[in-house]
Amino acid sequence: MANTLERAESITRPLSILDLGLIHYPECWALQKQLAAERAQGLIGDTLLLLEHPHTYTCGRSGGRDHILISETELQAHGIVVLDVDRGGDVTYHGPGQLVAYPILQLAGEGRTADFRAYLRSLEQALINTLADFAINSRRYPGYSGVWVGDEGAEEKLAAVGVKVDGRGVTTHGVALNVNTDLQFFGYIVPCGIIEKGVTSMQRLVEQPVGMDEVKEALIRAFRGVFGFDTPLL
Repeated sequence: MANTLERAESITRPLSILDLGLIHYPECWALQKQLAAERAQGLIGDTLLLLEHPHTYTCGRSGGRDHILISETELQAHGIVVLDVDRGGDVTYHGPGQLVAYPILQLAGEGRTADFRAYLRSLEQALINTLADFAINSRRYPGYSGVWVGDEGAEEKLAAVGVKVDGRGVTTHGVALNVNTDLQFFGYIVPCGIIEKGVTSMQRLVEQPVGMDEVKEALIRAFRGVFGFDTPLL
């Protein structure tokens, strides 16, 4: 009986996917706010945004502008925009070749309360499952968010997680997975405020460019599986 009920719940949990391509951060941030309001009102269902951003540094609620290591002139020369945003965390980088996923989910309601930590762990698990499809062995790193690779003492961050769950229990912001990312842009900041650890990409780990569409498909599968969304019949 339990399995039947679980399956019934899964069938009625659809997930909309919006692939936005390359989109400027402020435009996407405004879209997130609009979709979050619509989700809270029940006008839309749970939605996953997939996209890439132009070169952008975002500073979360923990700050991070002091962890930007180059001048305003150098930022302009590299075409990098700096923005303060309302997610958790410090400064991070977004840019071409990095897959960004912003879930707009209703975590609370109908007897459910929003479990922030469980949500973070689920996002990390979806990333770990995605990377396993590319034979990349990734994991969590105690005391830090995101997904990591490398031996003990030589850990490197492969994916960042920075989210917001508002008072209505609706999520915005999300995860950033370095696929074919130009890692030099991380060298101009202290990523996530972590001085002692490095940053890497899928391309660097597998020693060749990785198909972005393949990574999107793997992430969608992993996300559906971890969060219990139904898979459309082909």
